[in-house]
Amino acid sequence: MFRSSTFSINNLSAAKISGRIINVSPILFQRATKQSPSFTRRIATSVMTDQKTEQKTLIHADENTNPKTLELLNKQAKYTINTYNRPPIVLTKGKGCWVYDLADRKFLDFSAGIAVNALGHADAELASVIADQATKLIHLSNLYHNEYAGELAELLVNITKEGGGFDAARVFFSNSGTEANEGALKFARKWGKLVNNGGKEKYGVVSFNNAFHGRTMGALAATPSPKYQAPFSPLVPGFIHSIYNDIEKIPEVVNENTCAVIVEPIQGEGGVWVANVDFLEALRKRCNEVNALLIYDEIQCGLGRTGKLWAHQHLPKSCHPDILTLAKPLANGFPIGAIITTERVADIIKVGDHGTTFGGNPLACRAALSVVRRINSPELLSNVNSVGSYLFNELQRLASKYPSLITTVRGKGLILGVQFSVDPTPLVALARERGLLIITASNQTVRIIPPLILKKEEAQHGVKIIEEIIDIFDKQHKN
Repeated sequence: MFRSSTFSINNLSAAKISGRIINVSPILFQRATKQSPSFTRRIATSVMTDQKTEQKTLIHADENTNPKTLELLNKQAKYTINTYNRPPIVLTKGKGCWVYDLADRKFLDFSAGIAVNALGHADAELASVIADQATKLIHLSNLYHNEYAGELAELLVNITKEGGGFDAARVFFSNSGTEANEGALKFARKWGKLVNNGGKEKYGVVSFNNAFHGRTMGALAATPSPKYQAPFSPLVPGFIHSIYNDIEKIPEVVNENTCAVIVEPIQGEGGVWVANVDFLEALRKRCNEVNALLIYDEIQCGLGRTGKLWAHQHLPKSCHPDILTLAKPLANGFPIGAIITTERVADIIKVGDHGTTFGGNPLACRAALSVVRRINSPELLSNVNSVGSYLFNELQRLASKYPSLITTVRGKGLILGVQFSVDPTPLVALARERGLLIITASNQTVRIIPPLILKKEEAQHGVKIIEEIIDIFDKQHKN
């Protein structure tokens, strides 16, 4: 079957040829064929040309899924708890910004494992580091010291301060982003107990609409989305939510009962929303007034993704936090997260207050040392800025080309969001079938978060595919 399309010939808006549906009435079609013997030939030629163009770019059609892939997926479905709506492909290897499936089909990765694979796939140095450490020590538990956790903590503290970041002093290691946020919230709750001189309870936590802080119970309570929260209520008490970038509401929601405010300088899952400087400055000021902690969740927007090591380094010191949480690209895919605090926060945390079995293990920390040193290099950060600027400008061009479809382009560096006037989910499959992996976010947004090593030539290739699928999507909606 041909795919549907629309033509306009001699005031006709449709026809049906060789199973191709072109929206026109049968009466007009019959009249046209009588009036113009060449009509059928002209329509057929247009249909065949259009079909050949689509087939040429449709290099990884889902309908051509390898039988071995289907066999493996059917087998796995019997034993795994499915919580994701995944396409019928099995990715088996990668190199740089490219991944390959079981049928050895090649895809350009504009998702980077949800902003994790900052250095791309199969990084040679990281593979060597992990392989070497695996022959020495993988795990000890935190009952004993290892040689790399302290070195990684020192590196994170020093490069944060040297790069103009907040007054970092101490680090606690976790295994993921949601664990890092859980730890930060625990630290804040203890802070509230210790600084509460008035006798009133001080355990409130403020977060914001469109936020995503994780799926464990404390982080979930700070993520005000019904689709995430509703199945697991009642939630942890003491959490309230306000409007992102709304300065006027801050005095109302951040009060003497508040122990912490948690916020993303750039929201990722929520649709790539960038916090205003005035908003973050007002949050910092209000936290100071009521003696509450300001927590920046830079799990997705941190570690080089904005063109600086941290997103908050783009901000004046009057906006800086007390606690910073990080994870995703910290070891380029090997699980590790961290909480970085100021000295005054670190001082209240005592032996036994928090813990982790796997956090800070020698393998994860040694891997992270390799990754962080290279993310923080001038060359890589310059690449993020230059390629990110190119992508932003190209996406703005597409917004101008399709004004009824694209409403806004947002973001910084290589965390970009393209908001649509309709649900853009079909674009994900259209892109994948043409060899490009993209993902969506909330608020009808397509999220562009490729590896930070993305070359301009690869960015150009991605833009070409994005423009093609938006054109197809636009025609579908006009029809």
